[in-house]
Amino acid sequence: MSGAPLGLLGFAAVLVLAALRVPVAVAMGIVGTVGSVALLDWHSAAYLMSSLPFQAVFPYSLSVVPLFIFMGVFATHSGLSRSLYNGVHALLGHRRGGIAMATVGACAVFGAICGSSLATCATIGKVALPEMRRRGYSPRFAGATVAAGGTLGVMIPPSIILVLYALLTEQSIGALFAAALVPGLIATLLYLAAIVVQVRLRPELGPADRRLPWRERARAFAGTWDALLLIGVVIGGIYSGIFSPTEAAAVGAGGALLITAAKGRLSREALLAGLAETAQLTGMVFLILIGAALFNLFIEATQLPSTLVTWVGESGLSVAAVIALIIVFYVVLGCFMDSLSMILLTVTPAFAIITQLGLDPVWFGVLLVTVAEIGLITPPIGMNLFVIQALSSDLRLTELSIGVVPFILADIIRVILLAAVPALSLWLPSVLGI
Repeated sequence: MSGAPLGLLGFAAVLVLAALRVPVAVAMGIVGTVGSVALLDWHSAAYLMSSLPFQAVFPYSLSVVPLFIFMGVFATHSGLSRSLYNGVHALLGHRRGGIAMATVGACAVFGAICGSSLATCATIGKVALPEMRRRGYSPRFAGATVAAGGTLGVMIPPSIILVLYALLTEQSIGALFAAALVPGLIATLLYLAAIVVQVRLRPELGPADRRLPWRERARAFAGTWDALLLIGVVIGGIYSGIFSPTEAAAVGAGGALLITAAKGRLSREALLAGLAETAQLTGMVFLILIGAALFNLFIEATQLPSTLVTWVGESGLSVAAVIALIIVFYVVLGCFMDSLSMILLTVTPAFAIITQLGLDPVWFGVLLVTVAEIGLITPPIGMNLFVIQALSSDLRLTELSIGVVPFILADIIRVILLAAVPALSLWLPSVLGI
């Protein structure tokens, strides 16, 4: 067997290994290595594979990844999540379902600092879940809200997945950040709408909290100034051209460290723990990058991308039909893989198809990350669901899976909007001239 069928067999092999609990990075590396040796002669394969791991993590532009991770880690250590939650809760908590809406709002803002869905879900969940339960919220509704809100960490800039997509496809990080901003706001609004609909149909899910005086609301919201300042400096600096995305990541990392120190939380133990967590998360991302590089060498050797491009061109399918097939493929794949591994595993053939169709790669990147978000809350391998279950051991996965259905419906509406109206993604980059 050779060519495209072997490439498809390689994809199947990675999925089987992942199902057997082999780490996805290792699975991609094994399949890529074995496949490359099978297709190429040993010396050529050995030469390429000896340099690929270094090339995968060597580019200077990848330094943005550990810096943004560092920023998110120390934003967590500084207690920004608590102040953000308190600020948004003071504004919305008196409404029916208000604490759930405050949780989504806090996830949106913290996601803009953290850039990681799992970290956003875990950090805000530690604050929000006890509060919602104490005030009589349904445990299933509370858990589903945090799981869904956590996905905003993937979409709202700075997003680590958007950074990696930009580097792998040679697109502008600034353009992708700008393109994701409006869809991120739409995602937040649709989640809020899902909460409003649920509590109107079933008021017992989220009872209203007491209304705070305006002075207390203002004081609580003022406590979020440091988080809003950090976001404004990082994102505003990129859009205004004051510094590059890599420089913005460095500024954000330094700002998070200063905020942690200013709040008196930068002890020696906290610094060492933060550095260790940053190194661990960075190592995980880079290991996946190495595995993806080895796997993509094999995929390119099978000529699967060019075969798919030829098939799409000769199939007679409309552009809309091809996009619909890609979306369905990613939604199904997202049920079994984490979003980062899924995108790195498939970005080469998918990017070849959309460029062949003449579609905007920036728009596709935002759509791709949006679809990947759905996989974070879809069973059986919705990673955010497992995070919530770890935080609430009495909450069963089946209950959470039912609870996130309204939020998944909101995500489907958003995917349809972004696919049908590309201007939702491309308007802001064009205005900013990025």
